[in-house]
Amino acid sequence: MSSADAVAREAAWLSDFNPADGLPALLATLGGPFDVVQAYMPRTPAQRRAQLYVLRRQVREERTAHVRRMARHLFELRVIWPASSPSGSGEDSQQTLDNAIELILQRVGGLMLDKTHGGRFLSVAENPGEVTVDFADPEPSLRDRADLRCTITYWADDAEING
Repeated sequence: MSSADAVAREAAWLSDFNPADGLPALLATLGGPFDVVQAYMPRTPAQRRAQLYVLRRQVREERTAHVRRMARHLFELRVIWPASSPSGSGEDSQQTLDNAIELILQRVGGLMLDKTHGGRFLSVAENPGEVTVDFADPEPSLRDRADLRCTITYWADDAEING
């Protein structure tokens, strides 16, 4: 495990789906709300698609003991949500975005008694134990028939290494 693959590991967790564990699917192909769930932003994001990108905003390497260190990653999930609905209602688009965010929060929260995201990290959203969702103002997006946007941030602790 390397801190360089942390974004890919988190994207794999968010893309993963096991009906037996009780966590929701995020990918549309598995019954979730997102057409795209991937690590890193592409140069040209898809148009009129529900998209979730995993980015790393910060990495801190903390010394935990004389010869032990741990990488701590600040993840940002960037959500791009089409501001359109079959009814043409702006309110419906905002509500479906809220519904999708709830599913993301459930996935980030992880399994009961297992906050490692399937062993990919030492812990996720535990130190500090908070997840922040910031919604962009919907008015310009609705007026311009553009996409609604929000970001979700949280920390993940990686496994300790000697060094």
